[in-house]
Amino acid sequence: MIKDKVVVITGASSGIGAATAKLLAKDGAKVVLGARREEKLKQLVETIENAGGQAIYRVTDVTRPEDNAALVQLAKDTYGRFDVMFLNAGLMPSSPLSALKVNEWNQMVDVNLKGVLNGIAAALPTFKGQKSGHFIATSSVAGLKAYTNGAVYGATKWAVRDLMEVLRMESAQEGSHIRTATIYPAAIKTELLDTITDAGAAQAMQQTYDTYEITADRVAKVIEFAIDMPEDTNVSEFTVGPTTQPW
Repeated sequence: MIKDKVVVITGASSGIGAATAKLLAKDGAKVVLGARREEKLKQLVETIENAGGQAIYRVTDVTRPEDNAALVQLAKDTYGRFDVMFLNAGLMPSSPLSALKVNEWNQMVDVNLKGVLNGIAAALPTFKGQKSGHFIATSSVAGLKAYTNGAVYGATKWAVRDLMEVLRMESAQEGSHIRTATIYPAAIKTELLDTITDAGAAQAMQQTYDTYEITADRVAKVIEFAIDMPEDTNVSEFTVGPTTQPW
């Protein structure tokens, strides 16, 4: 049952986050959107409201613990409840390790891993207290297998995979009834490629996406399915990508 659930989404201004926000709002969820680009968030809220849905936003940098906490508090203050935390913010500035793009490595660790940890820290006390809640995180097929040019990106996405599985196990042991789901997208049309500064990596990735990519609403449908499962049922992992892509 999705109707009336309050869903917080990070990385909500485009791609998978935006597509999920629109679909869940159409299902009757109340979506709380966090991202860094305010203009994009404003436009998305307007789109959702014009379609009859409910949405609010807060400018959010997931690398800041206080921003994550404020986003969760906004959900609770506005709608009086909080049900789902979709940890979706991510960067993919791919490059070979020999390029030594250390600043980009640190950015990926800060957003892709620490950002997820900050979101968990913001939401977990509420979920434990009410003995219900659902964490959903966007990993990647690079969190399932290794890819050249993707060492650090893949490392962060493997970390998310482990983190979410342990969260599921501990929640079961503690009897908190918290559900988890990890999404492993392949070539999905998003803005991820915009962050690649290494020319060789950018060309190779662009060619792959031009050949195979499918739209982000495909992933949104998977997230919709996970949330809509009965509360006593946890579906932990979803790998989703184009039928034609041999990832």
